[in-house]
Amino acid sequence: MSKKVEFRMINEEDLPPIVISINDDDMPKVVINSHYTVWMSLHRKTIGGCAENLFVKINELLDGYLAEQRAYERMD
Repeated sequence: MSKKVEFRMINEEDLPPIVISINDDDMPKVVINSHYTVWMSLHRKTIGGCAENLFVKINELLDGYLAEQRAYERMD
């Protein structure tokens, strides 16, 4: 079963081009700000390529957290 990611489009000068947050169902929500269409167009390949690096960084963060939690368990 695949999990659905919610996508929203906005047009707000005061918000960043792309935001990843949590929706009401505790699932990821991606907000794309069309105010930055030109900027996102110029950097679309770089932005699209971030997905793999983002996964690697999140994985590193979670591995560190799990290692820390396991160390606490072993101390008990």
